[in-house]
This record gives sequence, structure tokens and C-alpha cells, in this order.
Amino acid sequence: MTSILNPRAQLLQTISEGLRPGQRELADWSGGPLAVSAVPGSGKSTGMAAAAAIAIARHQLHARRQLVLVTFTRSAAANLKAKVRQHLRQLNLPLTSFTVQTLHGLALNIATRNPEISGISLETTTLISPNQGHRLIRAAVEQWLGLSPVLYHRLIEGRQFDGEAAERLRRQSVLRTEVLPSLAYTVIHEAKSSGLLPSDLATLAQNFTQRLSDDVEDYQVLAIAAGLYERYQALLGERSLIDYDDMILAALRVLADDDIRRLWQTRVFAIFEDEAQDSSPLQTQLLEVLAADPEGLAPANLLRVGDPNQAINSTFTPADPVFFNQFCDRCQQQGRLATIEQAGRSTERIMAAANFALDWMNRSGLSGGEQPFRPQAIVPVGPDDPQPQANPAPLGQGVELARPEQVTDTVKRIAARVMELFQAEPNLSMAVLVRENRQGRFLRALLEDPERLGFDFSHGPPIYDVGQRDRNNQIPTEMLALLQFIERPHSPDALKAALRVLVSRDLLPKQDLNPLTPTPEQFLYPGPLEPPLQAEPAIQARRYCTGLLRSRLELPPYQLIPFLGLTLSYNQSELATADKLAARIAQQTAEDSSLAAMLQALQEIVGSEQFSPIEAEDTESQYMRPGQLTIITMHKAKGLDWDAVFLPFLHERMIPGKVWIPPQMEFLGDFDLAEVARAQLRAHIHAEHQSQAQPIPDIWDAWQQAGNLKKAEEFRLLYVAMTRAKRLLWMSAAKQAPFSWSNPDNLQAAEPCPLLPALQRSLKS
Repeated sequence: MTSILNPRAQLLQTISEGLRPGQRELADWSGGPLAVSAVPGSGKSTGMAAAAAIAIARHQLHARRQLVLVTFTRSAAANLKAKVRQHLRQLNLPLTSFTVQTLHGLALNIATRNPEISGISLETTTLISPNQGHRLIRAAVEQWLGLSPVLYHRLIEGRQFDGEAAERLRRQSVLRTEVLPSLAYTVIHEAKSSGLLPSDLATLAQNFTQRLSDDVEDYQVLAIAAGLYERYQALLGERSLIDYDDMILAALRVLADDDIRRLWQTRVFAIFEDEAQDSSPLQTQLLEVLAADPEGLAPANLLRVGDPNQAINSTFTPADPVFFNQFCDRCQQQGRLATIEQAGRSTERIMAAANFALDWMNRSGLSGGEQPFRPQAIVPVGPDDPQPQANPAPLGQGVELARPEQVTDTVKRIAARVMELFQAEPNLSMAVLVRENRQGRFLRALLEDPERLGFDFSHGPPIYDVGQRDRNNQIPTEMLALLQFIERPHSPDALKAALRVLVSRDLLPKQDLNPLTPTPEQFLYPGPLEPPLQAEPAIQARRYCTGLLRSRLELPPYQLIPFLGLTLSYNQSELATADKLAARIAQQTAEDSSLAAMLQALQEIVGSEQFSPIEAEDTESQYMRPGQLTIITMHKAKGLDWDAVFLPFLHERMIPGKVWIPPQMEFLGDFDLAEVARAQLRAHIHAEHQSQAQPIPDIWDAWQQAGNLKKAEEFRLLYVAMTRAKRLLWMSAAKQAPFSWSNPDNLQAAEPCPLLPALQRSLKS
């Protein structure tokens, strides 16, 4: 026995000694709750995998008593699983002693084992796709409009209304297609992810009183939200559909049964959770129940790893970093908070810049009472760290700031610096991180235009535009919208969807589409008594739409998709994807090649989301491939890193920016109903979890809170972007920039993100 144990003990010691101090606290875990707050580039998954293997060996886990590792994406699960398996093979331990699952996969597994309690059976229920979800929300809105005429009329009246018929139609269009679907989507996900039922929301609305100034209308936002939520749930039930939140709720229903709960708790030795800053209250509750001791005699074996400073999804998903921060605070009081603060990713000058940014943004007060960050500095690794090339030498100064005259000058400077780096070290990985995809399109177009750029960039590294790949994924949806309009031009919704595609492809200027869509026939083919269109964007819109309708008369159905690809000015890879889509639909409709049959086939493709685009270049290109320049959004860059990272267009208007009201919605007031509802719900949920009676903010206070939350998240997003760089971080804000990136040639004076001047002073001191 000794001969077997000694080599294993030595291997375990080797694994533990190969970890950094913070990671070692993970490996030393022996039970109970543990919060692990990790800085960017600190090796969270490496520490988790080692800790998992050590726990499996220490507690002799097996198939009937498993360690459960939970991640948020399938790719992260596969990566973590491979690392744990590698350790277990070295230790000669059973591979069945652990499981790695996504949170929703774990919930579905529990729910479908007991369909009589959960109400979910794989044979009778279907998981709703995002496209189905959007259609269901639109249906819920239409039903609510018929059931709630008083609340709807109050919304139409807005702040003031003179009763004019055209304005009424415009407001109805805005409410039906924009305001209410957005409110429904936000509230349904916020409420369900916190365990609130439609009846709970209705009760909350009834008991909610607010004092409003004379210039703010009381629209009863929570009452509207409750009605929309109730209709959505009814439609889900009628169609035997479930969404992702239903999986968690169903699993919790199953675990409410004492015997079943004890059975699961006996099987689960402990839960290790990754990316815990993105958990919703309901997801956290599920993990706490599973990790609890079956007899209730010991604290839950729950180890949660995350970085609250990288929470960048909370303003558009139910993810809320407040709850992981609270878990960290509770664990800290018990001496159970570990911090992984050593990181080997970046050169020291980049880490110093990131630490300065975190501290400055926390002290700035620009996000109101909302402190964006948990105070936590990144420190370099020790001299004996096992990571090869940890804290590498800088490229140039390591951190470089620029203030060009115009955004075109910004791109020229990036191109020149990239060429300089590429010629010196051809295998460097490089990336330009943009805040939105339209910036990426502008950047790529200029890099591929030698005349405007001033030299031929094709002699430099190949460009991999991640946004282009995403745009290819949208092609089936765009084709469906345009073909539905061609088939039903009299439908206001079909007309508006087609116009949205044309605007998103920059074929039409950005404009309020609602005045154009309530009466399609008058817009498309006005009679002699109709007043002529005055605005050039509206005239362009009519010209495009009538051209689309002519194509149905002049072309056979099978030629429509290639024609639409040309109309939308698709590039090479997009046209190839459109051709592939047309070929697939032609194959499916060989016996009936009518437009109606094509639409049905296309709806099935979009609904099932089973269509892979074609890329003109190497389909195996990876985001971080050496010798390549990647163009990617800041959000998509999370979890990745490059030798050199360029952050252009860092203007105050965008980071931290401010919450913005589209002009077509201003008749309701100076706020967004969806964001107001989100802030009100979160205030209620936070109070419940803290067991404190706190009033729900009124419309105006909720709107202010929403603005502060957005600014805090934009600061965290900038921090995430800065910490992607290993050897060079290049940041800039041009003195002149477009007000909107839908029209990048319309330049005006633009202030830099307020961090940049402060960081510039810090670098000089």
C-alpha cells in the first residue's frame, strides 16, 4: 500500500508546489464554503483543475460521490475537463470521480430525472431558441395590448399628446415593436432568474407607491411588466416550451422534495463554480442546495471562483456581480476568502496601468454611488513561478497613449505600429479591441484601402475580423426579414423588419422608422392626395423597398437570395454564405419552389439555428493566432490575450457614456422603461437577499441608478480590455470623432475617456 501511496503523495505535492500562493489556497481547501477572487491572467482554471484533482485524491471520490465543476459555457467546460483529466491520469485516479457541466446542463439533468415533479420531459417539452423567444415576446405584447387598454392608452398619451392621427400611429408602432418587447424581455429574464413569478410581480406592483414630480408620468411600469410576464408564461405553457430560466426553476422544484434532495446531496461531494461573478440569484440558490450537507450538520461544500472586476454583462443580462461580492464579504468574515493576485500574463508596466485605472475609476465618483470595482491589485509572479515567460519584457514602452487629430489618423497610427511590430517579430499576436462592431468595420475598411491609409497594409499581418464572422451568422435572419417583406409588403411589422436590415447594413441612414411603417401602402405607393416625403432618408427607404418588391415580379424565387445578397452589398464571404443558403433551400424545396415554401424552409433554418456560414479565408483561424491582427469587440475579448493590444476610439461619449433615449421614445419621458424596471426589480431583489426593508426607487431614481450601473460596467469593460495585453497596450482617443458610428464621416470635437488624461499624467510621473 505504501508503495502505491508514496508516488501519488509525491505527485500531489508536485501539483501543489506548481501553484501560485492564491491558487494554493484553492488546493488546500478541505471543505466548507470558500470564495476565490482572482485578478485577470492569474490562472483561475489552472488552479481550479489542480484543486479538483487534489480534492478527488484527498477525499477518495468516485462515480457515486462526485466533485461537480460548473462553468457557464461548453467551451470552458471542455477546457477545464481536459485539465482535470490530465491530473487524474497522472495520479491514476478514476475519471468518473468528477463531472464538468454548464449550469443549465446540470439543472436540466436534475429536472429530467424527475419529470413528474419538474414538469419537464425531453419527450414533451422543447427548449426555446432565441428566435422563438423573440416571436413569443411579440405575441405576448399583442395579447397584453388587448387585455390592458387603460395602461396602453396611458403610454400612448405620454407626456403630452394633441390627438393627431399620424402621431398616434407612430407612437403605437414604437410601443408595439420597440418599447414593450424590450420591457418584456428585460423583466421576464430579471424576474425569472430571481425566482419571481408573475403573481409576485403583480403583488409588488400593487404595493408599490411612488411620489413623482408633475413632469413625470406614472405609467405603472411594474404592473405593465407583470402583465407581459404573465402572458409570456401562458404562451410557453400552451406550446410546451421552456426557456433557460425554467430549467433552473424546475431543478429547484425537484430538489424541494426532501428524499430527492438528500439523494442528490449524497451524490455531490462539493461544487466548484467558475466565473461566479456572472451568476444570477436563482443559479446561486441551485448550487447552494446541491452543495449542502444531506443531514444539515456541516456547512455547504461550495467553492466559488470569479473576478467581480470582470463583470461586464450585468446591464443586458440578469448577471449581477453584487451577489458574488456579498458571498466574498461573508466568506471574508469567516476567514474563507482567498485572493489570487499574482498574474503572469502582462508586463509590469501594463499591470501598473491597470491597477491605476481600477483605483482611479473607483475614486472618480463618475458612476455615482456605484463603485465599479472590488479593490484588488494585480501583482507580478514570484521568481520561481512555473509559467514560462511570465510577466514578459515590454514591447517599446509597454504602455503607449496617443491623441490623434481624427479617427482616420488613429487607424493610420495603428497600422504603422502594427507593421513596425510585425517586421521586427513576425510571430507576435496582435489585436484591435473596439467597443462596437461598426468601429471594427470602419477600421477594417481603412486598413484595406491603401489610398486612404497611405500605404499597402496587405504586406503586413493577415486581418481576422471576428465581427465579419458574426455578420455571416446573421445572413439567414436578414434573408428571412427581406423575403417576408417581399411576400407581405402590406404588413407594418414586415416593412419595419426589412428597413431595420437595410439600416444595420448601412444602406440607409439611421432614422426613426416608425412614421414610415404604420401604413405600408401609403408609404410604398402613395396616391396623388398623399403629402410627398420630405426627408431624403425616407425617400431612400422607399426607393430600396420598391426595388425589393420589383424583384419578386422580375426574378424566379430561387434567384431572390443571391439578388438580395447583392442588394445588401455583401462582401465575398457573405455572398458565398448567401449562395450556400440558397442552395440548401433549393434542395429542401425541390418539389415546391414557391416563395411560400422557401419562407417555410428558411424559418426552419433560422428557428433551429443550424446553419454554418462560409468564410472566404481559412476557417480554422483562431482569435489569438500568432502573426495575425485580430479585430474584435471588448466583450468578445474577455478570456483572451495578445502580445500587443490596441484600444482606439476611447471617447467619453462611449466610455463611460450615459444612458441614451432614442428620439422616437422621447414622448414617454426622459427615461427608458426597460431600464427603469430592471433597476426597480434589482433594488427589490437586493433588499430581499440582505433581509433589509428598502424602498423601491421611483421612476426617476431608478433611471439615475440605471445610468450609474451602465457607467460602472463600461469602466469594468475598459479594465477587461486593458488586461488583455501581454507586452504592449496602446490606447488612443482622437480629437475629432463621429457622434454615431453609423455615420463615421460626420466628425465633431470629442472629449477622451476621463481615465486617459489621468493615466497620461501617471505615466509621466
